[in-house]
Amino acid sequence: MSDTPVKQQSTAAFYGQAVASFAVALGATAVGIFNLRADAWVRAFLGIAVLYLVTSAFTLAKVIRDRQEAGQIVNRVDQARLEKLLAEHDPLQKL
Repeated sequence: MSDTPVKQQSTAAFYGQAVASFAVALGATAVGIFNLRADAWVRAFLGIAVLYLVTSAFTLAKVIRDRQEAGQIVNRVDQARLEKLLAEHDPLQKL
């Protein structure tokens, strides 16, 4: 294969920023729910809803990543097959 794609890797700063942003958002939501002037069962329901939202967001991100990686593998296999066919083809050979 002549053109192998370069694997993109996030920098440590970007990773740190993403983790910090997630922690701040989750912490602020937890503080907001804790300080909410409502019954305990309402706060508990909102807490469970936030946890469910977070877990489903992680699952969705993983599914999207897995689908993209599978597509890249299929494309690379197809490209390798095409390059093999082109390398073996001799246009001057009699049919």
